[in-house]
Amino acid sequence: MSTPPALEARTLGKRYDSSWALRDCSLEIPSGCVTALVGPNGAGKTTLLHLAVGLIGPSTGQVLVLGGSPRVDAARVLPRIGFVAQEHPLFRSFTLAELLRVGRKLNPSWDERIAHERLERLGLALDRKAGSLSGGEQAQVALSLALAKRPQFLVLDEPVASLDPLARRDFLQTLLEAVTEEELTVLLSSHILSDLERVCDHVVVLSQGRVQLAGEIEQIVNAHRLLSGPRCDTAGVARVEAIIQQSHTERQTTLLVRANGHLYDARWTVSQLGLEEIVLAYLARGAASAPPAPVELEAAS
Repeated sequence: MSTPPALEARTLGKRYDSSWALRDCSLEIPSGCVTALVGPNGAGKTTLLHLAVGLIGPSTGQVLVLGGSPRVDAARVLPRIGFVAQEHPLFRSFTLAELLRVGRKLNPSWDERIAHERLERLGLALDRKAGSLSGGEQAQVALSLALAKRPQFLVLDEPVASLDPLARRDFLQTLLEAVTEEELTVLLSSHILSDLERVCDHVVVLSQGRVQLAGEIEQIVNAHRLLSGPRCDTAGVARVEAIIQQSHTERQTTLLVRANGHLYDARWTVSQLGLEEIVLAYLARGAASAPPAPVELEAAS
């Protein structure tokens, strides 16, 4: 029997009054990967994550996590999900020992050893109150509590957004160690693409509440190229390649394309691109007009 995707969304949508925060979202996140969720503010990232962990219900479509609905099958699904919100919400008046006690009582799969080892590695005494910790320490405690739950699927909503570079590095290093040790599936949203490229192997790009791009990072990078050459009509290229972004000067045309095969036209100088350039092109494409149909690259066989 095949392993179900960690997350599967089909025409998923969430509307607040007359405004759609997420619309026609269809994607799969495979088990065993670390997926980056990227998009500008208001793109629908937090809405998608809240739907995934059952904090809200969809207006349209369906979301399945580990093969079940996080709301309909909550008793079976939610104990297998770990969640760290952007604000790292901790009871500020609680000591770390009291937070561990709460975790132990609320989570049937709680692993006290994991919690104690991680806090000890961070050098945090159990009699410290959560409110006395720095932002980086609070983020690390929130992650430690989530990992002690022994989740199969860990969801992180902008966990490093307010942290300084050193605290971000330490948080992401802890996350990488946990992924290696526990064989976690992780969905991580962030604006900081350089951090995501270091720890993630898949990416989902959201803009205007819709999926613009989804797939394995290595495959996405290999599938896109930058073409530059004398100014010309791009219709011939468009018949063969998908043009994601284009610009023209008086003498030159520059195209960012999703290549469907080898480029044989000698007029073009072909350059490789980094993930950040590709993601920004899709975000600009989505913001410039009505969102195009999502691009989901199939995993290489």
